[in-house]
Amino acid sequence: MLARTALQLALWLQVALGQSIPKKGLQPFVPESEGDLLFLLDSSGSVSYYEFSRVKEFIRDLLRPFTFGPSDVQTSIIHISTLPTMEFPFDRYLSTGAVQQAVRDTQQLMGDTNTGKALSYAKEKFFTEEAGARADVPKVLVWVTDGFSTDDISQPMQLLKDMGVTVFIVSTGRGNYLGLSAAASQPPEKHLHFVDVDDLPIITKELRDAIIDVIRAKRLRAVDITSISFRLTWPRLLSGDTGYYTVEYAPTDDPRRKLAKQVSGDHTSLFLSNLSPETTYEVVLIPESNVHYIPPQTTRVTTLEEEISPARVLISESKPHSFRVSWSPTPDSVVSYQVLYGPLPGNSAKLLEVDGGHNNTIVENLAPNTTYLVTVAALYKSGMEKALSAKACTQEESSKVRHLRFEDMGPNTLKASWDSADGPVLGYRVRCRRQTGPSSLLSVSPQIHSVLLTDLASGTANQVCVKPVYKNWPGKRLCRLVHMQHVTAAQGYKPRRTA
Repeated sequence: MLARTALQLALWLQVALGQSIPKKGLQPFVPESEGDLLFLLDSSGSVSYYEFSRVKEFIRDLLRPFTFGPSDVQTSIIHISTLPTMEFPFDRYLSTGAVQQAVRDTQQLMGDTNTGKALSYAKEKFFTEEAGARADVPKVLVWVTDGFSTDDISQPMQLLKDMGVTVFIVSTGRGNYLGLSAAASQPPEKHLHFVDVDDLPIITKELRDAIIDVIRAKRLRAVDITSISFRLTWPRLLSGDTGYYTVEYAPTDDPRRKLAKQVSGDHTSLFLSNLSPETTYEVVLIPESNVHYIPPQTTRVTTLEEEISPARVLISESKPHSFRVSWSPTPDSVVSYQVLYGPLPGNSAKLLEVDGGHNNTIVENLAPNTTYLVTVAALYKSGMEKALSAKACTQEESSKVRHLRFEDMGPNTLKASWDSADGPVLGYRVRCRRQTGPSSLLSVSPQIHSVLLTDLASGTANQVCVKPVYKNWPGKRLCRLVHMQHVTAAQGYKPRRTA
């Protein structure tokens, strides 16, 4: 009664201080968690229907934020009764909604409170594929009890803990503190809770956070993966005084190539190199403790594809002041490309940075009619580099227009047209020197490639010159002499062009 009064007072203080009591649907998302979570549920006749339903609601609230799946959290329920019964295996329900419904549908079995038998049964199911358990993930047992058992629990519980299972106990009855604190994982203040069945929401967050610490902490991971290496990391499970680690690794398709390395208990990482590209390795971390048994952890790591890019460099779209550089292949393991280019002969060079997802770039502001050495270097996630070079030549610059031509547009009128000049043209100047009459000068924008020339007397010879305008160098004129026939010429007349 005193304990219940204290818990009710704690709830009141939460409200008075403006703190919220945990509610369904408000728990935060739990990322990067992986483990098999087993609930040992007292389903015997010593538990009332009301208490059983409250415990089910507690389990549902506890599980609500977790992500379920073969690479995340899996859960199962074993009933404590005359004979232990598994409600559902670990791998049956792999979504939050399915787990919630399965817990809601769980029915009380009644019978005797044979907790020892249920623990022995749990020891078998925790480590069998038949029950959907996984060999390489943390194991957590949550035992919800009214504190009473008709058989011995000490030996089967100790076997579970010796096999690496973390045991949390929630007692909703009076129970024996010394017996339950010995049964729970150590320290008991973190793994043992005494609470009235109506006040279970008070401990939901604290228990969930403690479970998360377990399934987050005991995880062997691979980082900095390259085509020939990766680094293994793991939490501190030992110390230099309590043991050492053995790491075994081999290609999954050729276990005979297994290798092993040992590091002291002070280490929490190991770098493995000289591996094969695009190969999946089975890795086992074995904590060799001289204090107690710690189960091995395993993971699978696939190395990246071989660092072969660039295997080909291609130069295209060559112009007087630019060209395009392309390369292949473009593997995902490349972070970025560096394009280094400079004229030959010479010792000056410039650098372009290109994202690893691209396979080409345009090199600009080059000198015309010049040979360049172009080097494409791939920078890999591993820190390695591979480069390939090629020669590129810019075209000779044509600073004058091409294909100046004329079209009869009616009496005394011609249309002069031309193809654009190379380079950064600012505009064009068109000069017409008439045999009779004044000369004219027209200036047009770089997008305009034709003008109308008027007042060209019949029977005269007229010179037309088109000159491109540049900012940094003079353009060259292209001139043509055009003879205008007399007005008596046949219809369909085309002016005669002479160089």
